[in-house]
Amino acid sequence: MNPLIPDQSTARQDFVGAHLATVGNNSTCVTQFLAFKLGREEYGIDILRVQEIRSFEAPTRMANAPAYVSGVVNLRGEIVPIIDMRIKFNLQEVRFDSFTVVIVLNIGKQVIGMVVDGVSDVITLTPEQMRPVPDLSSSITGDHLLAIGSLDDRMLILLDIEKLMGSADMGLACPEKQ
Repeated sequence: MNPLIPDQSTARQDFVGAHLATVGNNSTCVTQFLAFKLGREEYGIDILRVQEIRSFEAPTRMANAPAYVSGVVNLRGEIVPIIDMRIKFNLQEVRFDSFTVVIVLNIGKQVIGMVVDGVSDVITLTPEQMRPVPDLSSSITGDHLLAIGSLDDRMLILLDIEKLMGSADMGLACPEKQ
């Protein structure tokens, strides 16, 4: 069971409670996600964590870095680690083509780049379009998954990118100090 989504009835309100949009006189819970591809699967991350999207350029390699750390780039004077999510998620085929991009994230006080196969769009999901993540064995632990988003004929794996990047094995992001 995912601790972020304790059950269907309360999960929808708890999960998206931080993102409220007012439509007319009604207050409706909606959340916006940047949709991106890794292999054949579509993922989503909170749009509020995205600083920019850049075309891929080869980073400077770092000695003794894990395989999923492609290296670092200088982004307007700031040294930014670049994580290849395809390697982190154990995808079989890692190709670099014209669709490969780097999503630059702001997590706490850390800026991190994330290599993905492509970005499609920003989607808005209501609580009714988000479902709990089933318990499965995968390269992503349940703590790093928020929900499964369903929009028309699309299904997105919604990631808690802050928890993923701040996890013990990644150790990249520190929560913002209050």
